[in-house]
Amino acid sequence: MELGRRLEEGRILLAPGISDALTALVAARAGAEALYLSGANIAYGRLGRPDVGLVTMSEVEATLSQIAERVDLPIIVDADTGFGNALNAARTVRAFEKAGAAAIQLEDQEMPKRCGHLRGKSLVAVDEMVGKVRAAVDARLNASTLVIARTDAIAVEGFAAALDRGRRYVAAGCDILFIEAPQSIVQMREIARAFEGSVPLLANMVEGGSTPMMTAADLEGIGFRLVIFPGGIIRALCHTAERYYGSLLAHGTNGPFREQMLDFVELNERLGTARLLDAAAGYDPAGRG
Repeated sequence: MELGRRLEEGRILLAPGISDALTALVAARAGAEALYLSGANIAYGRLGRPDVGLVTMSEVEATLSQIAERVDLPIIVDADTGFGNALNAARTVRAFEKAGAAAIQLEDQEMPKRCGHLRGKSLVAVDEMVGKVRAAVDARLNASTLVIARTDAIAVEGFAAALDRGRRYVAAGCDILFIEAPQSIVQMREIARAFEGSVPLLANMVEGGSTPMMTAADLEGIGFRLVIFPGGIIRALCHTAERYYGSLLAHGTNGPFREQMLDFVELNERLGTARLLDAAAGYDPAGRG
């Protein structure tokens, strides 16, 4: 599926957040049409750290490459600030596109950036971000690779400034606009009205964040084309892991937790182990792979 054509259909696209190839595989099996690789999820899952600008370009690129090799779905990739200036942003776009990205998201925070729903953000000058968007558009190898421009201006400069920045980024050539952390449904409706007919809009749903939680259907009704739930999987996994380890250490066995787990056979079924071993046997009947 080409992401741009899917967005032209009018019905909203829900892209679940993933952190690695396993979560990508599970989301694909559940019926996801596209996936969102969150830089925050890489920080949470690989580093055990918060989303405060610690993840590097190479770490995102390596994770993206592993996911793209495992699942055949469009992957939207969080490229943070582009990891530097306009030249860095161009390099990031080329690297991520070659690694399998269908869309690449850039934001207008200063480094070190932080999660859009944390306090204390600061922004680069609007002209600097416009240059990054233009560099990203020019750098892509395929016109079907989409560039997403994100502004965090609501929390820093105010709502009107966020709309103004959004207009500048659309004029610079972004394919999708992401105005981060609107603080009410009224603001979300105003964003949709301001950009109606000009560019697809992305909404970000974060449990406990600054933006009211809405369903994909409700967001579609307002006028959004794409919604991400970027960090939900990590929060779900962390919640489950706390209960799992607590149970194991309390009881000395996984018995009490068994109904909330896959067993060895079930996990290998999800991973396609039998198909992989059958393929190996076709190359080496002796079974050495």
